[in-house]
Amino acid sequence: MTDNPTPPFLPAVVDRATWTAEREALLVREKAHTRAGDEIAAARRRLPMVEVDAGAPLVGPSGPVTLLDAFEGRDQLIAYFHMWHTGHPAAEQCAGCTFCASQVRELSYLHSRGATYAILCQGPYEQSARYRDFMGYDVPWYSAQESAETLLAGRGPFLLAFYVRHGDRVFETYATNGRGVEAMTPTYSLLDMTAFGRQEEWEDMPEDRSQGWTPDGGQIVDGRPTAQWARLRGGHSDDLGT
Repeated sequence: MTDNPTPPFLPAVVDRATWTAEREALLVREKAHTRAGDEIAAARRRLPMVEVDAGAPLVGPSGPVTLLDAFEGRDQLIAYFHMWHTGHPAAEQCAGCTFCASQVRELSYLHSRGATYAILCQGPYEQSARYRDFMGYDVPWYSAQESAETLLAGRGPFLLAFYVRHGDRVFETYATNGRGVEAMTPTYSLLDMTAFGRQEEWEDMPEDRSQGWTPDGGQIVDGRPTAQWARLRGGHSDDLGT
């Protein structure tokens, strides 16, 4: 007996043997899920590809470049199409894109496999680059304002696209949007393993399990993307020149 019982919104308390038995039963399902994911990845590698304009115009820190240039000489390019609200301040830029883009930082592992990662922003370079600097992103950042409509091909509003090049030709091999871009967000993978999950209203939660967050899952705090607050506290200006 204890004078400090656990509240009803927490998981049931059991002995280690009981916990281990239930954990091992769940592990069987987890392994099946992993194998199913491997099979889907194998099917993804067998998709056909579609040629895109290698000369699609982009703007980078040194001025006009092309989609082919964004490969940085590697064979593959992973590109995230970042939404943009032209003329709006940093606080009103896309919280979802900020949530995703802020979690992809260390690129050396991708580079070691011949893959380049870049953000292709759908807004003008000068203004959007100010946002990149405000957020502290150090990954390649380009404006795809002129070519976004062609490259997105009616998809979006945001997109994670995968390209391969053969000489001076570029092909799109895979693309995903919606929850598919969660591949960029280890935050979600970690929260999915916790007792309280993502704290979003759509989740299947045990009865009485506390959910203290709004439907956006904590991507916005006090009216602006959550990741922006640390930058403001660090003294960084969110003036985008608007």
